[in-house]
Amino acid sequence: MSAATSPGDFRRPDTLALAHMWVAFSLFAVGTLLGLYQLLERAGMVPASARTYYGSMTLHGVVEAFVLTTFFIVGFGYFVTATSLGRAVRWPRLAWIGFGTMLLGTVVAALSIVSGNASVLYTFYPPQIAHWTFYAGAALLLVGSIPWIVITLAMQVRWKKENPGRPIPLSQFGMASCAILWAWTMVGVVVEVVFQLLPASIGLTQTIDVGLARALFAWTLHPIVYFWLIPAYVGLYTIVPKAAGGYLFSDEMGRIVFVMLLVFSLPIGLHHVFVDPEQAAGWKLAHALGTFLVALPTLLTGFTVTASLETAGRLRGGRNLFGWIRTLPWGEPVALGGILAVVTLLPGGFGGLVNASYAMDAMVHNTQWITAHFHLIFGGTAVTVYFAIAYYLWPRLTGRALYSRRMAAAQLWLWFSGMLALTLPWHYLGILWMPRRIAWAPFDPQIVARWRPYSLAMLVGGTMLVLSGLMFVANLLLTHRNRNAAADREMVYAETMEPVVSVPALLNGFTTWNWLLVVLMAMAWAYPIGQFFFMDVHKTLVWGVK
Repeated sequence: MSAATSPGDFRRPDTLALAHMWVAFSLFAVGTLLGLYQLLERAGMVPASARTYYGSMTLHGVVEAFVLTTFFIVGFGYFVTATSLGRAVRWPRLAWIGFGTMLLGTVVAALSIVSGNASVLYTFYPPQIAHWTFYAGAALLLVGSIPWIVITLAMQVRWKKENPGRPIPLSQFGMASCAILWAWTMVGVVVEVVFQLLPASIGLTQTIDVGLARALFAWTLHPIVYFWLIPAYVGLYTIVPKAAGGYLFSDEMGRIVFVMLLVFSLPIGLHHVFVDPEQAAGWKLAHALGTFLVALPTLLTGFTVTASLETAGRLRGGRNLFGWIRTLPWGEPVALGGILAVVTLLPGGFGGLVNASYAMDAMVHNTQWITAHFHLIFGGTAVTVYFAIAYYLWPRLTGRALYSRRMAAAQLWLWFSGMLALTLPWHYLGILWMPRRIAWAPFDPQIVARWRPYSLAMLVGGTMLVLSGLMFVANLLLTHRNRNAAADREMVYAETMEPVVSVPALLNGFTTWNWLLVVLMAMAWAYPIGQFFFMDVHKTLVWGVK
């Protein structure tokens, strides 16, 4: 272990990472059980209750989409920065204050949801208004993540000053891009909450501009997906190839992908509001075209990770065109998790291209198709890599061998199978126009009858996911009690076939890309958001309406 992880050091990244990740995975288990309840109600197997259904959906969505991801990413981020740069976490007390703030915010928001005062799903769309405590809790969760952004970037700046000309380790480069993306991403929802939702929830305002609120939330809604995915890509590039026994195919390709994800994912949120009349068709089309660009880094990642796995397979004796696939370490949970995540990325990405298409999105926008796409990208790709990362890190964080590698492999296969069993029927139900976000289906019996077989299939998939999630948490818990010591606690990231001696300056920092983002964000959002203020001024000056 490096000095950054020496025992007794208050700045140890393993303790900090474990604290964050246990909060993430404990609440993940709760959220997964809530998801199963919603499937049971949609299948008509439990009494329908709007209050319980929408409350459970809100808690499920908030826990999985916001709490699990933020805690996991922040904890993983601290560990990656410390180990890849070879130094202790800077300003550790600030990091722990951030953790406590995030935890307090989570508790406050959860209590608001459980009490029935915040059944607004996991989105911030008025005119649905939650109790002010829900927004206060969400704000604390966001505020608590800011120390991670500051510490991550400060440690990188210091490292670059001490190591002029040296390439930033790819793992740190990826997490830094994630921190910068998160700083940009949260702006939209913070402005919406502080200036619109929170004043409305405490009675300071009696009206709210719904179009403006939806535009601000659209700023956040799409790039947050890449906030979830970038750490998964860090795992795919720097952990999975090592676990598979191979090398990373291209370091520079990884850097290009992280830059693309940062630059392309932010100025494209209007495809989430294609059906909103406030935005002009030209702006929607511009954002739609930008959305297609995000497919490029995803395709490059699929190619690079697959090439890295092929290298591992051939080093293990694989021959012929596809013989390397058979020789991959399918029993190694970290490598297996990476493989399965890349496989689920294919149908998930395809669904995203449909959603980004101006005409096709109108047909599936408010249907189960969207639910399927979301779960494939989030649960099928991002969370699967989170599992793989946890299996890789837990022996290094705890000093104890993973309780059961066989159990881990079985859990990953069960999760993969369950995710397909859940989402493939959802895609077809979306084509059959089953709406999403509803507690029950009071429609024509003939229409509902067409949905029933696929509703039962998705229930099977949901049950498999719950079992898999419980297996995952149990394996981690049992690892803490395992008497066998970890064979190796040193954190080593995947290397390329040839050592990376230098990289272009544009791929070794983010100053230029941040300035480019200033321009792109102004081009993409200045009018779609500013028009609401122009209209208010126009109504006041011309019509005398305030």
